[in-house]
Amino acid sequence: MTLTASASIAAAAGQHIRVMIVDDAIVVRGLFSRWVDAEADMEVVASLRTGREAVAQLERANPDVVVLDIEMPEMDGIAALPLLLAKKRDLVVIMASTLTRRNAEISLRALSLGATDYIPKPSSNREVSGSPEFHRDLIEKIRHLGLRARSRRPIPSPPLVPSAQPVPAAPNLRVPLAATPSPRPLNPVRPIHMLQGVAHGPIVLRAMPLTPPRVLLIGASTGGPQALNLIVAQIGALIDRVPVLITQHMPPTFTTILAEHLGRSANRPAREAADGEEINAGTIYLAPGGKHMTVARRNGVAVIATADGPLINFCKPAVDPLFSSAADVWGPGALALVLTGMGSDGLFGAQAIVAAGGHVLAQDEATSVVWGMPGQVAQNGLCSAVLPLDQIAPRLTRIFAGEGA
Repeated sequence: MTLTASASIAAAAGQHIRVMIVDDAIVVRGLFSRWVDAEADMEVVASLRTGREAVAQLERANPDVVVLDIEMPEMDGIAALPLLLAKKRDLVVIMASTLTRRNAEISLRALSLGATDYIPKPSSNREVSGSPEFHRDLIEKIRHLGLRARSRRPIPSPPLVPSAQPVPAAPNLRVPLAATPSPRPLNPVRPIHMLQGVAHGPIVLRAMPLTPPRVLLIGASTGGPQALNLIVAQIGALIDRVPVLITQHMPPTFTTILAEHLGRSANRPAREAADGEEINAGTIYLAPGGKHMTVARRNGVAVIATADGPLINFCKPAVDPLFSSAADVWGPGALALVLTGMGSDGLFGAQAIVAAGGHVLAQDEATSVVWGMPGQVAQNGLCSAVLPLDQIAPRLTRIFAGEGA
């Protein structure tokens, strides 16, 4: 069932997503409240000025989602966050802040303290009200995360069963920076396994790499910073052997901070990638916020290319350009990992990697904050494994050591 269908059914049944808005700016509270109340499947249950008010009224309002400003009088967002989560453990909290280094640091810290996601606000009230992209992002985050929180239950990893069905293979695909076409039908190759999902049909798994890959490519969105920090902390030996290139849906400033966090977690060099720089083993390269990151081969050497092009899949940076260009540069030596995130970014690029002989892994549904991006590549038969978050790093280590599964 699609997210739109789920939202429509919930609205028809009167099961609205209950939203609390917490911001000291009355203009922002009013604007967010109008946007939320305009959605058939949502309702504002409280509009409050401070974190202290939010904590005091949480039980009465009983929201599914709280949009929590960082900078407020009396009690700011980072102080209110643990108090809110202590009262309601499954509460979805979306941190809202303007794009400053300090607020980016606080937002990423909030994720480690239990916030579900963040949304960077434009710097002025006029820009907030005049930005259709911000409006869309806020509503989509509330909807995806609110519905996910309502329906979430512990989901055991489904068993693998033999399959006699052919596994699809992708045609030779390329992703233009201007737009991402719809995925095309796939041609059959040899069968491997089927993974029986809970809310979807069987997932066909491909063979694992027979030889060690030469690069690790990672795409992530909602929930990605937490997942990335956990993974890179466990794959230091892998990073020493091959380069790691990451696209995380994030704005400028936030990616600068995330690169610093990843470097500390991995105890390896990590930085925002620079246009034209050579790609080497031992380094984590992060797509800079506000630019698409691709790779190219110049004089036989793999290099970074960045471009300030149009949004792809409503994102910049987007995962598809990185994956698709990596298929050209490394061919069967490319291994892509798709982590938690909304939407389908990465699907087209994953098809290109598979078509070039490379391989794809995905995070499983149970451990994903949102099983959009990884679900798309899994359900389209592109994955060699669909794994819980805590099993990804050990599996990567074995694959890059030449042990396959």
